[in-house]
This record gives sequence, structure tokens and C-alpha cells, in this order.
Amino acid sequence: MRSFALLSTVAMLAFLPLTVEAQSADKVPPTVDAKTNIYFYQGEQALSEALKRTPNTGRARNIILFIGDGMGINSVTAGRIFAGQQRGLDGASYDLSFDKLPYTGFSKTYSTDKLVTDSANGISAITTGIKTINGAIGVDGTVVGKKCRGSLKARVQSVAELAKLKGLSAGVVTTAGITDATPAGAYGHTPYRNWRADSDLTAEAVENGCIDLARQLVEAPAAIRMDVALGGDLTKFLPDTDPRKGTRVDGRDLTKEWQGQSPSAQFVSSAADLKAVDATKTDHLLGLFADGDLPSPVDTAQHYDVPGLDDMTAKAIDVLAKNPKGYFLLVESASIDKWHHQNNAYRAMTDVDELSKAVQVAMQKTNAADTLIIVTADHSHGLVFSAGSTREEPIMGLARNHGKDELDGNGHGRTTLSYATGPGGPKDGVARPTPTEDEAVSPDYTQSAQTYVDSAQHAGEDVPIYASGPQAHLLTGTVESSYIYQVMAYALGVQP
Repeated sequence: MRSFALLSTVAMLAFLPLTVEAQSADKVPPTVDAKTNIYFYQGEQALSEALKRTPNTGRARNIILFIGDGMGINSVTAGRIFAGQQRGLDGASYDLSFDKLPYTGFSKTYSTDKLVTDSANGISAITTGIKTINGAIGVDGTVVGKKCRGSLKARVQSVAELAKLKGLSAGVVTTAGITDATPAGAYGHTPYRNWRADSDLTAEAVENGCIDLARQLVEAPAAIRMDVALGGDLTKFLPDTDPRKGTRVDGRDLTKEWQGQSPSAQFVSSAADLKAVDATKTDHLLGLFADGDLPSPVDTAQHYDVPGLDDMTAKAIDVLAKNPKGYFLLVESASIDKWHHQNNAYRAMTDVDELSKAVQVAMQKTNAADTLIIVTADHSHGLVFSAGSTREEPIMGLARNHGKDELDGNGHGRTTLSYATGPGGPKDGVARPTPTEDEAVSPDYTQSAQTYVDSAQHAGEDVPIYASGPQAHLLTGTVESSYIYQVMAYALGVQP
């Protein structure tokens, strides 16, 4: 006991001279004036803005749900840096438009049958509040994949359909085909996401009453039919006798059927035609700008007449906003996912920037007091963002320290961005050669992957949520993906 007391006294005395010295004003070590430091100043400004923040607990007149398909945290961070660098700015400190939204959280994206979701369950959980199996849309988890039998009874209404039933307008915009999984989350109900045209249906599906997603979009009862649908997939709407390469075997031209629903319904197939649409004279707008998915903006030199995601978003808002009761709009930046599957980070990050532009347009065209804007993802991807590069180096290039290559353990150069899986992996055990800097920064470069597969696999980590407007404060913390639906339905007052 005496030994313990003695040791305690010695320990206290050991600190005493430092304490006495610290109390002497002329002994305090000099410090930098914090207020001259940019990070300190920015922190002060951010705190000042946060202290002014008051949750908007009112009802939303409008909801715009943005989905960055496959946009995990690494995609946001790398996309932010890439976007800044493309503008000649410091990428690390650059802000995407949705970085500035006041409320953030995380979403758990698993499905009822898989640890890692696909886009079908990913969007279905968000738009219906009910998770389902991978590959299914707008139905509950009792369905059997690729089997129609019993699936009609498993149908679950989407928030877009509920908004329509309440008298609001609704629409969907995507850079994918309009019958792809994510856009179909607004209007579709199917146990198999690839039943996109009637030629895709199995005999069992036809026998048990399932219909393709293109028909579901056009044939939906007027009370729940989408007012705007902009994206790709023209071939899914045309008969196989059409010279525009239609794939329908039922002989129907669904674009004409869309136009036939009202005197002011329009169909357009080019950026020029979309720009010419008079929103004040259009109540139903279908735009199909490619046979399948829309091309990347990187490639628009070969596709002059394809609208950007921001252009489609702007036109959709103009058409939908005429409804005094409000609207629901789903906007998907699909090519983040499409190019991640190919290990092409340049085009994937370009589409993160495209999403940011579309969100900026929405923010400019709406009032934060009555419009709930949500930006999130259906799932992540295995993009890896590794250390090594100093801040002036291009994120698409090799890892370099002020121009000097940062080598791996084998003495080879390496890229800052890589993938866990994908076509960039070692095929037949043969590793890919190290690229040059010029090769690595090329838009066509395919980043290396740890494991070879034909198409990179999704990743299962939580994805971010960004929000502003009425009830946005409810989208904080870590939540189930299906919870996002609950917030939207509550904000619009459309709970079934």
C-alpha cells in the first residue's frame, strides 16, 4: 500500500513542473493564428450555417429522388476529385452539388435473399418500402425469381403510383433504358427484371399473365400511369418489323400508343426534339433517345443528338410542375454502374459529375421550402481508391508523388483507382502490364482488378444519402434502404 502511495506521489510531482510552466504566460509556445488558416475559416463558416439550420417539418409538394446507380462512397469521393480536376480546380476540396445538401445518412442495401443487392431490389426497396429478392421489382419477397406464377398477388404499389392516386404527377428519367431495373422501380411489377419486351417473356410468364415492362409503362391505368418517361430502350417499344430494329413480336408500336392517350401526349427521340417540346402544351412526354442505354457524354462526339441527364431532368420538371398538387420524379444516373461493370473509371466518374449537374438543375428549378430532394444509391461497386498520389496528380493516373511514381511491392507502377473484381483482373493467372501515365488517364483505360470476372460485381457496403427540403432531417443515421420510402410517403402524405 505504501509503495502504491509513493508511486502515485512521484507521478503527480513529475507532472507538476509542466503544469506550473504552462501557467506562465511567457512560457506558452507560440501558435499559428487559426483564423488565417483556410480549413479553420471554412470550419467556422460551416458551423455558422449548421447553427442556422432548422428542420423543415412540413409536407412536401414535390419529391425528386436521384439515384446514382452503383454510387458508393468511393465513387462519390473519386467523382468529386475528378470533377474538380476536369475544371482545373483542386479536386480534393471541390464540392459536388449534392455535397452541399444539409442532411446526410447511410442506407443498408441488402435484399431478402442476398448480402449484396442488385439494382432491381435496390430500387424496389426504396420506392415501395418492401425489400424483395434480387432481380424482382415492385413485388414482395415471396416471389420466385423468373417465375410468374403467384407474382401478381405479390404486387406492391410504388410511391410514384401512390402520388398519382393522390392527384400528383409522376415521372422517371434515366441514362439507361427506360425499362431497366431502376427506372422500372417507379412503375414496374415483375419477378424478373429482364422481362423488358414481350420477346423476353417465357412461356410460363405468358401463361400466368405477366406482361413486359414496356407494356406496363404504356398500358398502366391512367390513374397511376407515368406522365413523363425519358431514357433509352427504343427497340423495346417497336415491333420487330420496324426498320428501327424493334424487338416486339406482338406487332405493336408502343410509342404510337403513348401518343394516343391524349391530344397533348408527345413522343420524342432526339435531343433537338426534346428541347423543342413546349412543356406548357404537353401533359404526357415519352422520350427514347437510344436503342438501349444512352451513350456516355464522353462519346457524344459520335452521338450529337442525345440529351444530357441535366437536360432531361429540366424538361421533366417543366412538364410535371404544371400540376398545382405537385409531383414525384425519379432521376437515375445509370452509367456510373454501367461503366463500373467494365472497370472504366473515367466514364463512371464522368457520370457522377452528370448526376451532380442534374441535381444542380433541380435545386435551381425548385423551392427548398416545398421540394424534398434525395440523392442516394441503390448499391455500391468495388471501386478501390488507394493512397500514394499528391494532390496535384490526376486521380485517373498512376499513383505519383510530385511526378515520381509510387511503386508497388514488386517495383511496378500502379494506378490510384482500381477494382476488386472485373474484366481488368488477371485472366488465366496472367497479370496485366503496368500502364503508362498517358494510358492510365485515357477515357478508354480499363482499371486493373484483383479478381477477373467478365462484369465487375456490386459491393455490399452501406451507401450515402443526401437530402434537403421537407422532412429531409429524417434521413440521417444508418437506415434500411426501405426506410427511404417511408420518409417520402410521409412527406407527401400518401401512405397507403
